[in-house]
Amino acid sequence: MNEELIFKYFPEMTPRQKEQTAMLGPLYREWNSKINVISRKDMDNLYLHHVLHSLSLVRFIREKGLRPERIFDAGCGGGFPGIPMAIAMPEVRFTLCDSIAKKIKVVTEVSSALGLDNVTPLCSRSEAVQGQKFDLVVSRAVTDLGSFIPLVRHLYTEGILYLKGGDLEAEIRDGLRKSKIDPALVSVHGISAFFEEDFFESKKIICIFKQKH
Repeated sequence: MNEELIFKYFPEMTPRQKEQTAMLGPLYREWNSKINVISRKDMDNLYLHHVLHSLSLVRFIREKGLRPERIFDAGCGGGFPGIPMAIAMPEVRFTLCDSIAKKIKVVTEVSSALGLDNVTPLCSRSEAVQGQKFDLVVSRAVTDLGSFIPLVRHLYTEGILYLKGGDLEAEIRDGLRKSKIDPALVSVHGISAFFEEDFFESKKIICIFKQKH
């Protein structure tokens, strides 16, 4: 699958955004051959498994009527979900954070090649980032929820959008108990409501807001 899959769901993309989206395939093939940030066998599914999966957060943000100005991508790896989101939301400032320098090297080079001046790469652990606030923290299955929340709790003013798959009931219950978060502030949304591909059947967005939405 190629970039046409993205355009099917995001026909409102400008010519520039479409150009940037089409560049993701060649750029990640080039950089993945030097620094392995995506499993080699998964490169053929880049647009489905990585780009469109990331963009489910854009769809969710828009459908919820959220208006973030700053978003923090915690444990971004090679740039997901942050880079596809930054293409789709040029009005938003993104900080893409990972503690592994070679992954941030890929983020830096890819975002530069795409001309994404709304992306700031940061080599750090999320819990070590101080003196900054973001409207939202986003992430893609970095760790279990109970371990993740304490790492980023000091960073967001509105909430967390966490991409995760599988049976999440026990993980969410345990995570909220450990973090002392009111279950009323948490919701789970199936990505299959946005995209019809079978890949998304078990994929979810876990939303944790500071106030009820």
